[in-house]
Amino acid sequence: MTQRSFAPPGCGQSRLRLGIVFGTLLAVAATALIGGSAQAVGPYPSLGACQVFPDPPASLPTSAPSLPNQAAWNQDISKAPRDPRSSAYIAYINGQGGDHLHPDFGSPRPYGFSFTVVGPGQRKLPVHYTAYGDESDPGPFPVPGAAPVEGGNGSDGDRHVLAVDRGACKLYELYRAFFVAQPRPHWNADAGVAWDLRSTALRPEGWTSADAAGLPIFPGLVRYDEVAAGHLDHAIRVTFESTRDAYVHPATHCAGDTASASAPPMGLRLRLKAGYGLGRLSGAARTIALAMKRYGLIVADNGSNWFFSGSSDRRWDDDELNQLKGIPGSAFEVVKSAARPHAC
Repeated sequence: MTQRSFAPPGCGQSRLRLGIVFGTLLAVAATALIGGSAQAVGPYPSLGACQVFPDPPASLPTSAPSLPNQAAWNQDISKAPRDPRSSAYIAYINGQGGDHLHPDFGSPRPYGFSFTVVGPGQRKLPVHYTAYGDESDPGPFPVPGAAPVEGGNGSDGDRHVLAVDRGACKLYELYRAFFVAQPRPHWNADAGVAWDLRSTALRPEGWTSADAAGLPIFPGLVRYDEVAAGHLDHAIRVTFESTRDAYVHPATHCAGDTASASAPPMGLRLRLKAGYGLGRLSGAARTIALAMKRYGLIVADNGSNWFFSGSSDRRWDDDELNQLKGIPGSAFEVVKSAARPHAC
């Protein structure tokens, strides 16, 4: 799991972050919560006709810089220009902590992010905000009271909850969420966002989300079904020990601990170098590494160095995933973004 990290609700402030564990409605019925600790889940229900954010324009070449909106998640940046500060970024990152990739998910333990999929008839529950309501979307949200909470019901960590409404194609994400059954069922949460999966729109400038960067969590997850199908067609969420107090779109929020121009800002895009050999990788590891070359990584939170996010799913083969731990941070480079970093 990722270590505790600090992500501010506003520039220069801080709030706790951890790795994320959820479950689907179907998995909740089949998977007990024992001693406040969630069990590994999966398989998950289909998202139906919902795509996770629109694709970039068909006319956009693979040589274009990383886009400044949510279509960036689905953008092929395999030939995008290299950021002129790439070497400085990589040297700074590797000097702050671990210097090799680490999958922050696996099996059979409850490791990674889970998500709930709901349909059009799901009851909407009010959300009472306890910290960052002025940067959150008003409820009610169709997030069931039985939705698993990151770390289990007894967790005192980040307690994220994610739900995809496949009828409306909307994503709901809560941070520090507590379900309250009586007298009227509702969620208490520090922050919450309703993302329209059909829109490329950003959060307002300077606003947080359920993640430190003001980004959605779900689109950056390595999901088992995608990898099992042999292709992963989107960027991947990644964390670093130390980040710059700045953001670059599609991120909208700062979470940094330094003003150093060599530290990665939230929203920075990286990719595995085209020339890095994948001959020793097989199965899921090879599929994920290929996605890192084509779609890359997006900095979304502070946390353990080079930890990248995936779904909590009992079907993962840890022996395959562990192959990725041999890839050094030096095998990556930073991609130029269409937007400039916004310093806080």
